[in-house]
Amino acid sequence: MVLRERTHGGETDADLYARGTATLLAAWEEYARGARDAAVQRLPGVAAAVFPHGPERGVYNNAVLVGGLLRPERAAALDAMEEAYAAAGITRFAAWVHEDDVAMRADLEHRGYTLDETTRAMGLTLDELRVPRPALDVAAPDWAEYLRVIEVPVDLLADADHAAFHVVVARLGTESVAAAMAYDHRDDCGIYNVGTLSHARRRGLGTAVTALLLHEARDRGRRTASLQATPMAERLYATLGFRDLGRILEYVPER
Repeated sequence: MVLRERTHGGETDADLYARGTATLLAAWEEYARGARDAAVQRLPGVAAAVFPHGPERGVYNNAVLVGGLLRPERAAALDAMEEAYAAAGITRFAAWVHEDDVAMRADLEHRGYTLDETTRAMGLTLDELRVPRPALDVAAPDWAEYLRVIEVPVDLLADADHAAFHVVVARLGTESVAAAMAYDHRDDCGIYNVGTLSHARRRGLGTAVTALLLHEARDRGRRTASLQATPMAERLYATLGFRDLGRILEYVPER
């Protein structure tokens, strides 16, 4: 893939993208440790998160394809990905590819995959964090309340080690209305699942919980932060200083 070689805080865009991908895969591995028969299979040219059961099956069956492979390597990576999911009885999964990897995109489309969703990879060097630490009314970092606020199944990752994650739940009055989670991998902090209940939106709470997680990550000694932004949230993260690292295209197989 081709990323601009801008350097800020000693990190190029390519550095930040690689860090973010490594953190994402490490987070998926942590999820897998708390889900039945789940695993992240690191195969030649692809890392496939395989979650055969429970609510996790509908959320985490994603594969990250390595960029810049030669044609035989691309074919082998796609074969390995498909075999991993077929062996687990999984027919619905998403193959993630960076938008710059035109050859892999063409190979996926040739196999009948269609583009389903896109997110934008974004990264930040934490010594460049300029937004002030927000004064938030935060609740105790309760896992069940976090799941309720981000509106996912109440038994998601029920058996995971919740202490491995850094959860922030923000209140409006007496109600918990916004939440997000962070996961540290080496020097990077991944920010995931930022959500605000519909009646509490447009108050800056999503920005505030993200900013708080960034400050806490810097306090823990992390050097960078990473995330995958939905189109709706890209501007929010840009205001916090996150750099655009290109779109991630999510391809799904024919049903």
